[in-house]
Amino acid sequence: MDNLTSIQRSKIMRAIRSTNTKDEVRLAKALWHLGYRYRKNNRKVFGTPDLTFKKLKIAIFVDSEFFHGKDWETQKNRFKSNQEFWQKKIERNMQRDLEVSKYLTEQGWTVIRFWSTEIKNNLEDCIVKIQAEIALKQD
Repeated sequence: MDNLTSIQRSKIMRAIRSTNTKDEVRLAKALWHLGYRYRKNNRKVFGTPDLTFKKLKIAIFVDSEFFHGKDWETQKNRFKSNQEFWQKKIERNMQRDLEVSKYLTEQGWTVIRFWSTEIKNNLEDCIVKIQAEIALKQD
C-alpha cells in the first residue's frame, strides 16, 4: 500500500524527467567544455539517444537505475505497491534498451550506455571512454 495519496504520488511522478536529467546535463556540459559538439535527444536516430555524434555514429544513453533495471534480479521484488505494474514496466524498458542497442549496432553505430551513478561518481572515467570511442572513429 502506498503511503501517499494519489494526488501526492501523481505530483512526484510528474516531476521525474525523461530528458535533461542532472547526470545527462553534467555529461553534456563536460563534453561541451572539452570542445565536443553533439546533438541532444536526436529523434532522427532510432531510440532517441541522449547524446549523438551523428557523423561518427556514436550514440550515448544515460540510464537511470530505477527505470532501466540496474541489478534487476536483486531489486525486482522491492516494490511494496503495484508490484506487477512496475515489474512489467521496467522489464519492458530493459527489453527496449536491448532492442535499441542491437538495431543501432547493426546500423554501424557505437552505443555507449552509462548508469546515472557512473556519471555522478566517475564523470572523468565516462569522458575518457567517450573520448576513446571518438578517437577510434576519427582514425
